[in-house]
Formats: sequence, structure tokens, C-alpha cells
Amino acid sequence: MANENQQAKFINPPEISAPRGYTHVVEVLSGRPVYISGQIALDQSGNVVGKGDIRAQTVQVFENLKNALASVGLGFENIVKFTYYLTDITSLPTVREVRSSYLNGTNPPASTAVGVTGLFLPDLMIEIEAVALLPE
Repeated sequence: MANENQQAKFINPPEISAPRGYTHVVEVLSGRPVYISGQIALDQSGNVVGKGDIRAQTVQVFENLKNALASVGLGFENIVKFTYYLTDITSLPTVREVRSSYLNGTNPPASTAVGVTGLFLPDLMIEIEAVALLPE
């Protein structure tokens, strides 16, 4: 089954298990890609936000993503791919919950979640990188 917006086609083939909060295939129809480096739970001053609290860190990461997107005139609706890096993969349900408050559930981006043993700083629990499409 496919849903389209002006820039991409979001496809979940019926032969693959139904995704929960992401899309299996996103076909780019138009636009230029914007690559956003992995965002972590640092505030504007470079301080770690939410030590030991995956929800607080995820909110900070999504706020950083929102600001990164806004710097090129985009919003979360322009995201076509997320990659999540988690020091505790069992925290994924909390991450999904926070993500849902930022995304329109109609065409969620493709995504990958990876469990890692550590991130840039020892207090960090999550990092998210993104690919968005800038309209032509």
C-alpha cells in the first residue's frame, strides 16, 4: 500500500510485516536531500539534558531536530528517514511515544533503530540522525 505527498511515496508492501510507527519504503519523487547529523540531548549551551531519563533526552533530541529542520525552512513532515542509536534498545517504546508527539502519523518516515554500547558522552542515551527533503 502506498501513500503519497508532493515529494515522496510512502510504501508498506503487504508482503512485509506491518510497521509500527515507520514506513518500510520511501521513494523520493522530487526535492533535494538534507542530511541532519546525529542529534543528541545537549541544550544550546552544550549541557546534557535529562541524565538517566530517556524521555527527557528524547524530547531534547527532537527539539534539536526541530531547530535543525527550521534552519532550512523545513518541518518534521519533510523527514523521509530516521536512524536511532540507543544505549538501551528496550527504551524504544518511550522513544516512539515521544516521536509520535512530533510526527504526523499518516506518512511516518523510514527508520532504523540500532542498539549501541555508548555514544559521544557517557551520559547520553540516544542519538537520532535524519534525512529530509527540501522542495524544489
